[in-house]
Amino acid sequence: MTRLIICEVLTVRAPTSPPPAPDVLAPSAKRGRRKKTPRATSTAEGGQTFSTVANQGSPFLNRELSWLAFNARVLAEARDERNPLLERLKYAAICGSNLDEFFMVRVAGVHRQIAAGVNTPGPDGLLPRETLDLVRERTHVMLRQIEKAARRTLKDLAAQGVRLVRVADLGKRARAALREHYLAEIQPVLTPLVVDPSHPFPYLSNLSLNLAVLLDGGEGEEPEFARVKVPVGVLPRVVPVGDVLLLLEDVIAAHLDDLFKGRTVLAAHVFRVTRNTDYEFEEEEAEDLLATIEDGLRRRRFGSAVRLEVMQDTPPGIVTFLQERLRLAPEDVFTLEGPLGTADLMGLPVDRPDLSFPPYAPAVPDLDGDEEGGIFDTLRRGDVLLHHPYDGFTNVLNFLEEAARDPQVLAIKQTLYRTGDDPRLLGALRTAAENGKQVVALIELKARFDEQRNISWARKLERAGAHVVYGMAGLKTHAKVTLVVRREEGGLRRYVHIGTGNYNPKTARLYTDLSVLSADPDLGADVSELFNHLTGYAEAGYTRLLVAPDTARSGFEALLDREAEHAQAGQDAWVRVKVNQLTDPGMIEALYRAAGAGVRVELIIRGVCCLRPGVPGLSETVRVRSLLGRYLEHARIYVFGGGGSPEVYFGSADWMSRNLDRRVEVVAPVLDDRHRDELLGLLDTEWADERGSWELNVDGVYEKLLGDFNAQQAFAEARHPA
Repeated sequence: MTRLIICEVLTVRAPTSPPPAPDVLAPSAKRGRRKKTPRATSTAEGGQTFSTVANQGSPFLNRELSWLAFNARVLAEARDERNPLLERLKYAAICGSNLDEFFMVRVAGVHRQIAAGVNTPGPDGLLPRETLDLVRERTHVMLRQIEKAARRTLKDLAAQGVRLVRVADLGKRARAALREHYLAEIQPVLTPLVVDPSHPFPYLSNLSLNLAVLLDGGEGEEPEFARVKVPVGVLPRVVPVGDVLLLLEDVIAAHLDDLFKGRTVLAAHVFRVTRNTDYEFEEEEAEDLLATIEDGLRRRRFGSAVRLEVMQDTPPGIVTFLQERLRLAPEDVFTLEGPLGTADLMGLPVDRPDLSFPPYAPAVPDLDGDEEGGIFDTLRRGDVLLHHPYDGFTNVLNFLEEAARDPQVLAIKQTLYRTGDDPRLLGALRTAAENGKQVVALIELKARFDEQRNISWARKLERAGAHVVYGMAGLKTHAKVTLVVRREEGGLRRYVHIGTGNYNPKTARLYTDLSVLSADPDLGADVSELFNHLTGYAEAGYTRLLVAPDTARSGFEALLDREAEHAQAGQDAWVRVKVNQLTDPGMIEALYRAAGAGVRVELIIRGVCCLRPGVPGLSETVRVRSLLGRYLEHARIYVFGGGGSPEVYFGSADWMSRNLDRRVEVVAPVLDDRHRDELLGLLDTEWADERGSWELNVDGVYEKLLGDFNAQQAFAEARHPA
């Protein structure tokens, strides 16, 4: 029999003291000195985040703390009473999902560094072990905050008639109906697993929700341990019964006597496991990349555990038993009030429009032109700029579908990173291939967590006759580009789509992104060079585009250095950049050089930012803001003052080392003066936002801006004026 040993319950000390004033840094003099900030920092309810400074002697903010500060800003939306209740619950669920991925990838990566004996400090001067200590402390606090926000919102929803209850709260008739539902729809899916000498401790899959069940072992015997996996994903986490909702694990726990017939169930406790999913594919040694990826996905399931979540009422003996079987340190055990796995609360099975954001119908500009030329005739007259989701993604799909049908189109080439399941995109490429066109789909098999879907797409397109390419060894193809080659009077003409977001119609309704459709000959020639390079490894030279890993980094640094020269010459010099993440030390150094020369720098960084603004002598002219809202800010825009002639670029690349050195990214200039002015106005509007904007201070703390001006609402109203 399995013996359960009693141990002390883990306790976590909450942060209490504010961060000290920042050190005054010289650009390089203090980088070798590591003077750490006390780890405990203040966290106000919604108005401020904790400090992201982990080392006062470094000009770089800590990447992991910066990520957690981003999640804290999302959590503030879950607490903001201006958001409808179901949206507040979604924000809490997003926070939980974000934190799950943080553990699966970032925390797992730190564990791997420690296991490998890495003793090299990161850019902020901290060793992996020091970073892990900070992360453990902060995540214990954050996970409790996420669950508290979810519980509070569920309580407020109950007052509005959306009630999540326990089985014990049901009346006799409702209990009977629930039992019938359980026996017919739930119990057949369950598998009880007892742990004893002939039944070893079972494998617990990543993000699995489980019941630790104690069974009476008989007179004089220790209780037996059994595990029941809660089949979330196979079955909905939330079970509607009449006019109330129940959690699936509560329903299962209430009916364990039916699952363990003839046994006495003493207790059941919910727990959840998170594993390392950051599996590295050995591309250089792979003869068949697709088979290698599929094998890697199978192996990923067996990554080492990095987190155990248990409920507060779980006996210490069970906690110790699970901790030992999963080979976790006590600091990796999270004791919570629940519900565990808030990510599963993303969409409750209720229809309450009054508790959600009002629906928004994107504008769909008419790009068809006359009946004969269609969208191609429109593009010959000038580029088209679309700002999603305010402008619908429909026009991008229309462009592909028209190309697939048009007998004058000879070839379609497209990069695919995260595609979703929309049938129109797959259908357009299939139709084109079946119509005899040259269709090339460069499908990135290594798009994390979308590998299996992309493998499925690759096989479907191959069966339709398309040429499917899996990208380049050692690089992820993250660029969002399409090339259409059409026979016209006077010869062949190239049409291109370049975007900041994926070819995914679902996320195009949820993320803010940019698309440009163009017939510009130089852009077309550059995109042709790109595809020849990706599919045939041909040498490429680009006239317009900045392409990573070849020219993007050097191009960006040259543009920043040019602004520094303008400033030193007494000219008006400024830079505005909007990206999702800013972590690359080289780009941060280039921004510091520009700031040191007097260049005004305004950065809108939605997520992680390792640059420290406002430091005397280093970054006094740099300001950093983060913008959140109903839609996920995803567009990347780069503007350089140009001595009075601003140059505007957009593209797929964040300013991270992986994007600039280990991914294929495309950044394109905005060629049309109208579109250049539109994007400058877009950045003006977002910088003026108060509703979802936070400013990063020199002490590493993000502070919420006060006010109600909502940039996202302004963009939506501009498309649909009252």
